[in-house]
Amino acid sequence: MDLQYQLKAGSYYLYDMREPPSRATGERRFRLKTDTVAIAFDASTGVLHQHGSPSRIQSWAIGARRRLRAAGAQDAANDIVVVSGPLPVEEINNCLNIAGYCRRMFKRLASVPHGKMPRAAKTSSRTTH
Repeated sequence: MDLQYQLKAGSYYLYDMREPPSRATGERRFRLKTDTVAIAFDASTGVLHQHGSPSRIQSWAIGARRRLRAAGAQDAANDIVVVSGPLPVEEINNCLNIAGYCRRMFKRLASVPHGKMPRAAKTSSRTTH
């Protein structure tokens, strides 16, 4: 798992986990900071093409579709899907690290939780007096 997104203070940060943390701060340098993440992939196979800020990924997808259509590959152009929004970090990282995972996530996208909502706190049935 070389590339990994983390959610901090409401933003997604992309880190290269191969880079060592800074000796001074203990933190890694981030490669990208964005409010939402976009993922471009093939709907039929789940092969990941690009990920990052939505504007860059949408631009990439438009260009890729245009080139594929110009080459006569209409089906391949139509197969490129871009999903963006506040997705759960675990889902995004799975797309980066598990071959074909994008397709599985896409099939259940309507039931994927909002990525920036805090996790529900665990409650205890025990009370103290």
